[in-house]
Amino acid sequence: MWRLSGFRAALRRVRRAVEQCSRTEAAADPARAAMERAVVRCVPSEPKLSLSFALADGSHKNMQRDQSEPLGRALSRIATNALKGHAKAAAAKKSRKNRPGASGGAACAGSVSEPAAACEPVVRLYYREEAVAEDVLNVDAWQDGAVLQIGDVKYKVERNPPAFTELQLPRYIMAGFPVCPKLTLEFGDPAGSLFRWYKESKPGAAESEGSGSSSLSPATPPATWTETGVEERVYTPSNADIGLRLKLRCTPGNGQRFGPSRELESVCPVEAGPGTCTFDHRHLYTKKVTEDALIRTVSYNILADTYAQTEFSRTVLYPYCAPYALELDYRQNLIQKELTGYNADLICLQEVDRAVFSDSLVPALEAFGLEGVFRIKQHEGLATFYRKSKFSLLSQHDISFQEALESDSLHKELLEKLALYPLAQERVLQRSSVLQVSVLQSTKDSSKKICVANTHLYWHPKGGYIRLIQMAVALAHIRHVSCDLYPGIPVIFCGDFNSTPSTGVYHFVINGDIAEDHEDWASNGEEERCNMSLTHSFKLKSACGEPAYTNYVGGFHGCLDYIFIDLNALEVEQVIPLPSHEEVTTHQALPSVSHPSDHIAIVCDLKWK
Repeated sequence: MWRLSGFRAALRRVRRAVEQCSRTEAAADPARAAMERAVVRCVPSEPKLSLSFALADGSHKNMQRDQSEPLGRALSRIATNALKGHAKAAAAKKSRKNRPGASGGAACAGSVSEPAAACEPVVRLYYREEAVAEDVLNVDAWQDGAVLQIGDVKYKVERNPPAFTELQLPRYIMAGFPVCPKLTLEFGDPAGSLFRWYKESKPGAAESEGSGSSSLSPATPPATWTETGVEERVYTPSNADIGLRLKLRCTPGNGQRFGPSRELESVCPVEAGPGTCTFDHRHLYTKKVTEDALIRTVSYNILADTYAQTEFSRTVLYPYCAPYALELDYRQNLIQKELTGYNADLICLQEVDRAVFSDSLVPALEAFGLEGVFRIKQHEGLATFYRKSKFSLLSQHDISFQEALESDSLHKELLEKLALYPLAQERVLQRSSVLQVSVLQSTKDSSKKICVANTHLYWHPKGGYIRLIQMAVALAHIRHVSCDLYPGIPVIFCGDFNSTPSTGVYHFVINGDIAEDHEDWASNGEEERCNMSLTHSFKLKSACGEPAYTNYVGGFHGCLDYIFIDLNALEVEQVIPLPSHEEVTTHQALPSVSHPSDHIAIVCDLKWK
């Protein structure tokens, strides 16, 4: 933690140094300090470079030129643009002076047609105070630190400066919940960028400080802003911020230099939070990131928006839940706060909407040091996040159960067994469930690798035999990755398995086999019965045990979610207690205004043996 604090302090020192350097440069060389900017974006993989600058008439020019084009052609085009801008400015000036009552209008009427107005300005590019030859190609000519001169105006060339390509604040902001801007940089890094948060002055503050004549003002005065004192990427509003909008000033950087700053304001003011949430007490156990020897792991079905925002969900599944608490903007605040508060090293999520992954989870968790990968199913998918300071991603081995079963020779024997039961086979192959498998390597010890699997098995209560087939495919694939591709690496298998401890799936995972006469082979009646015996060679254990429930809705509660671990290589250091029954049922069931999903996250600290 001290290293992170030190880095932030260093960034603040860099900011002060940059500001001081700017003042020093201005004093030493006022002409250079006053230069306009000409921003060049030149990427080897693209045939064109872009050039952006402002002309003296105030117009902004964005040009695309071939990298292989001689500089002279680009300069000629700039001269033409500058001439057009000059002509427009002169015409506007003439129009103003020719208005009735304008002094000196007649005397100046013909001035814009004089030769001087029609001459192209001299356009040159200098590098280290020497003119760049016009036959030099654009890709070599436009160097960082060069000077572009258009007439009497000089521009400092900045080639590939850090820049934001996307910058956005969440629409719904609540007191007590972290605000994580969504941002994408080019030639930069969020860790090397600068952030400064402001909040709006209290409503009416501007008028109350005036002379009392504000009621005569024909328009609402512009918002005034005060610094919050927070200079980090994430800001958590307090109750004092309720009713106020937020503003963020960002300066993109890469550790060596900074690009142009941008500001953005929140659309809506900060709103009051829901009070105590089901996960607040759990966060008392996860205040800090674990030491290197431990792996804090989370598995959580976060309830996809595509399922939460239906009439069936509002009226049948979750009629007890306030409608606003089912809205995505509201739930995202709770999900972000809950996940970031666990300070996890691994997070496996199910029912993740693609937009939620990219627009909400990635910005929030990236700001807290995690990186993620996503696997789509149909309308939603799976996401696995890992702490970058502890792990790097070596490879991904995701599969669709249906595709793997039909085409991968690993599952040939299983497919042959299933083919004896055509109706059951048809049902199994109709399912879209997927398995996400990521191989991670320790950043502290390169010899330590781990196979992290994440899945969401078929949901239907009568689909027990389908889940058994899916689990058999999953375990065979995981074995291939952890034994054949990366021999001997341990396994962590997370997910919503839609199977209680009394089911065949749980028995199969824990005991390593399932008998052909198990009742789950006829889970949907005799017509779809598909008796077969299955085995696997793993030695797995449920790291969080068998809690009374991990899913609690109006018509059902039971344990469906597990973190299965490889007993040969891993052991459980600590299981984070689940919310109390009173907390879960405060608003009857889940989801609620204080809990964003119908499932409960399971969290544990694992340890290498």
